[in-house]
Parts: sequence; structure tokens; C-alpha cells
Amino acid sequence: RYPGASRAALEGIDLHLVPGRSMALVGENGSGKTTLIKLLTRLYRPDQGRILLDGSDLQTWEEDALRRRIGVIFQDYIRYQFTVGENIGVGDTLAFDDEQRWKQAAAEGMAAPFIEGLDRGYATQLGRWFAGGQELSGGQWQKIALSRAYMRRDADILILDEPTSALDPAAEAAVFEHFSQHTQGRMTLLISHRFSSVRNADHIIVLDQGAILERGDHDSLVAAGGRYAQLFDLQARGYR
Repeated sequence: RYPGASRAALEGIDLHLVPGRSMALVGENGSGKTTLIKLLTRLYRPDQGRILLDGSDLQTWEEDALRRRIGVIFQDYIRYQFTVGENIGVGDTLAFDDEQRWKQAAAEGMAAPFIEGLDRGYATQLGRWFAGGQELSGGQWQKIALSRAYMRRDADILILDEPTSALDPAAEAAVFEHFSQHTQGRMTLLISHRFSSVRNADHIIVLDQGAILERGDHDSLVAAGGRYAQLFDLQARGYR
């Protein structure tokens, strides 16, 4: 429950995220998707109930150890007035200056091709605060942020909150194909309004006003004819 709110932002949530399996969260704006992500990353503390990781309450974990377990991109990611490489490096401050790690993360985040086309590559200054700073397109910034999440090489929990909202359909498809190849053995959680992105998740949770309305895989949810099926059909009409 947020301070001053008349009702809980999330209530009665019960789910299990399994290594090697992907889970997607869908629902309308305000349904609680990002709030749940912030609880799972311990940016928020639950008012009731518990979140367990490896059988231990999340609140008892040593903070630095917990952070190393998690790679995350939020939909409101920060565009730092740093160089390209530093913008990626902030994903793991222990490897902030590691150029080889930048390049590996950029390759996984599908940012490497456009970075290598910049005049100064990973040394390119971004933003307009400093002389010679260069601005990127929304899709390019999103790939930088996605690469930032991949900097956490040892993370076995990968969380993507609307990671492709600024990408065109072809780029989005490439990102998720690449994503599935590089997340084997990890716990992965995806939020997206595009059902083409979430349909391949092993398990889909439909949130509505802070509660779980439906759950299952894509085929079972479409067959059930509920809220997920309605939302999927609305999007599908635009491609017919």
C-alpha cells in the first residue's frame, strides 16, 4: 500500500518464479506490474506477506549480495550524461571501467552494431550537458539500457520492464530472440504491453487492480476466453 492510498496497490499475490523458466506480467496501466517488480528487487518493502529467495526472506538478505543476483531494466531508465561505455558500465559498478565487459553486454543487448558505427564508439559522449555530446534515438537509448542489465554477468534473476517500448517490431523480435538465447538457467520476468513479446513466456500472470486475475501459458489463456484473450484479440486485429 502506498502512503496515503485508500487501497492496497497489490493484494493476495501468490506466485513462484523458477530458474530456467520465464514469467510475463500483463495488465492495464495501474494494475500493479511495476510495483510488483520493485517489491521483488527490494526497492519496496511489503506491508504484509513475504517474498522468499532460495527459501530466505528477501528482507534478511545482505543487500550487496542480493543486488549481484539481479539484472533489471525499468521502463523509466536513466539516460546518464556519460560516455556510451560508462552508460553501460553503471549496470555493474564493480566493472564500471571494464571495456571488454561493455562490449559483451552491448552485444547481448543488441546495441553493439550502432555503437560501433559512432565516430568514437564506446568513448562517445552522450547527452547535451558537455561539449560534443551526442543524442541517441529512443530505440538506441533503450538498447543501451538493455545492455546495462546484461552487465550483471553473474545475475541469475533478469527483470525487464517494458524493455522494447521504443523499438520497431523487427528490432523487438530480434531482442526477444536474443533474450531467450541468453537467459537459459536464469529466472526471467518480463513486463510488456505487446502480446507478441509475452506469448512465448512459460507462464503468464494477468494482473487487474492489484490482484491476479488469470494465470497460465498463452494457449491456455486464449482458450479460456478471459481478459487475456480479449486483450490479445484487440492487438491482433491491428495486424489482420
